[in-house]
Amino acid sequence: MDLPTVWFLLIAAFWAGYLVLEGFDFGVGMLLFVLAKTPGERDQMVRTFGPVWDGNEVWLIVAGASMFAAFPNWYASMFSALYLPLLILLVALILRVLAIEYRRKHEDDIVWTTRWDRVLVGCSVLAPAMVAAALADVVRGIPLDANSDFTGTLLDLLSPYALLGVVAILSLFVLHGATFLGVRTEGALRQRSRRLALRAWPVATVLVGAFGLWSLFGQGGGASVVGAVGVAVAVAGLLAGGAALLRGHESAAFAGTVVTILGAAVLLFAQLWPNVLPSTDDPAGTLSVASAASSPYTLKVMTWVAVVMAPIVFLYQGWSYWIFRHRVAADGFSTAASPLDALQRRRAAEDA
Repeated sequence: MDLPTVWFLLIAAFWAGYLVLEGFDFGVGMLLFVLAKTPGERDQMVRTFGPVWDGNEVWLIVAGASMFAAFPNWYASMFSALYLPLLILLVALILRVLAIEYRRKHEDDIVWTTRWDRVLVGCSVLAPAMVAAALADVVRGIPLDANSDFTGTLLDLLSPYALLGVVAILSLFVLHGATFLGVRTEGALRQRSRRLALRAWPVATVLVGAFGLWSLFGQGGGASVVGAVGVAVAVAGLLAGGAALLRGHESAAFAGTVVTILGAAVLLFAQLWPNVLPSTDDPAGTLSVASAASSPYTLKVMTWVAVVMAPIVFLYQGWSYWIFRHRVAADGFSTAASPLDALQRRRAAEDA
């Protein structure tokens, strides 16, 4: 396997990791006013992803940086053609950060907190919608001339396929976030999350299944074996997750949505291969993995850096998830205290 192919697969893995990890963040944000009945329950929901959301966003940064370094022509043409959706994505992510950090700056001011929570909800819808539209447009193809310069308009990016992708990913993230809350919360909020997940499951199954079949048979260079496997994995994850929800097995249901997102990522990048950016205008403008790749020396250096740094990043992020693995209660971080909680309480007792 040559290095361009290796880096194409790595970039696919980075995007898959981002969709899985940031997906439940977005899902919880979308449900903030749907499930929470009080400001305290909204706090409880935000605390489920509060310690890890910034680490989850690293996967998007790494995916974009890897595209820039490994496939500069892909990065340049894609970001030029999708300038407006990606700009909206950037603004939504910035406002989302502000909402998470600023919502508790004035704890006694409910109006202040509520306004920032509404910003968080809006950004949690807008950001994944832009990601889904961008990925769908890349798989479908973008109007490019022979120099791989964008020749279309905004309407060319709003195809029915892309819009279905947006609706499908939003419904899947709602289900992903609801099952995550079922794993991470306690009390009434946990029960409401489970009931909502049961209602969201058939909707997500239909939409994701339709988008998967359209991706497999209606886009790209025809159905691929790997793409068919991706569809099968995504559907199997949804069916297994739904069965787990009916049995009350929340962790298994969450695992099912994780498998579904991974299967969807496999499908999209399998249908894209061996191209990185198909042209719907001039076939000469299509960028392939081979033609868009950086020099062999650049890819070799990147590979050694990844070999050294990737395990460190994975270990650190795995450690952070382990530390904050317990359920979040309404009046504290967890009733089953983590080592960090115990240390904080012991220090507080000593200070008193």
